[in-house]
Amino acid sequence: MDRTVRNAAKALIIKDDKMLAIKISDGKEEWYIMPGGGQDVEELLPEAVCREVAEEMGLRVVVKDLAFVIEGLHGEKFHRVDLVFLCEYIGKLENAVLQSDTNQVGYDWLDIKTLNTTPLYPSKLRRQIMNLYEGKAYKVYLGNEEIGDPEVTD
Repeated sequence: MDRTVRNAAKALIIKDDKMLAIKISDGKEEWYIMPGGGQDVEELLPEAVCREVAEEMGLRVVVKDLAFVIEGLHGEKFHRVDLVFLCEYIGKLENAVLQSDTNQVGYDWLDIKTLNTTPLYPSKLRRQIMNLYEGKAYKVYLGNEEIGDPEVTD
């Protein structure tokens, strides 16, 4: 088999009833993803989260706890395992050199109260982030979400 597994460290940054997300546009539609990206060899996951948030958004965070795990088995050249960490927002980095993702057009603070109907992907995260924030029971392992799966908007 030619495919590999790729760990991605993602940041869940919540402040003032909102979560920070990267805005993506393909010229026709806009949607959101969480900041973060691939883990480098000999890099711990919390280090990867901090590096990725600094590179993509020019921000400094402190990594707290692992909140969610979600996979992307198909749809990419690798099997993606996203490890989402709750992070504390510290502030902007001075003289940050940004390395934007493909089609990244900015970032927004999304209202957690309406997150279930916001185009945040993977969509399985939406309700679970809301539950975590509201102090309700939530799932940590969310399984696989593939392109073409029905959106989770409950």
